[in-house]
Amino acid sequence: MLKIPDGSFSRGIHKVETPEQLRAAADLLFQQTALLLAQEYLYTGFDWRIGVLDGEPLYACQYFMSRGHWQIYDHSPKNGSAKGTVRSGGFKTLPIREAPSEVVRLATRASNAIGNSLYGVDLKQARDRTVIIEVNDNPSIDAGVEDAYLGEDLYRRIMEEFLRRLERKRLGVRD
Repeated sequence: MLKIPDGSFSRGIHKVETPEQLRAAADLLFQQTALLLAQEYLYTGFDWRIGVLDGEPLYACQYFMSRGHWQIYDHSPKNGSAKGTVRSGGFKTLPIREAPSEVVRLATRASNAIGNSLYGVDLKQARDRTVIIEVNDNPSIDAGVEDAYLGEDLYRRIMEEFLRRLERKRLGVRD
């Protein structure tokens, strides 16, 4: 996998299998960025997203691959949709306690290594491996998706943490 560091929703990612494909993808991507990331291709039927807030796991989602495609979002013109249309796979939102403990533990460790803010950690599980795909420091939280289990409580928890931080800053308290 060859990726731009600031891609989103399956954009800026190329699956390459030959040196020629690698060169072509790199040439194309270097028109958008000065830095590329290389990552092992690991197919799974879905990716995990664990939302972590202030070091605590908050929500767990499975994002399923778009049918017949290797990514969650299929931007390709040949996806059978109208030009400019994006297809995506489905999702399933679970309570944290129902997500595999290794997934939650690794997501929490990865986000804690970066800071104590709000993160969306994407992971894959294949056979006996759990791997981090990326840590998003500005994760999407879509109504009906990431909040499907916690509902309004998800937003309440996030806003309470932001308010706590603002109050501490106003009082001159450092973390």
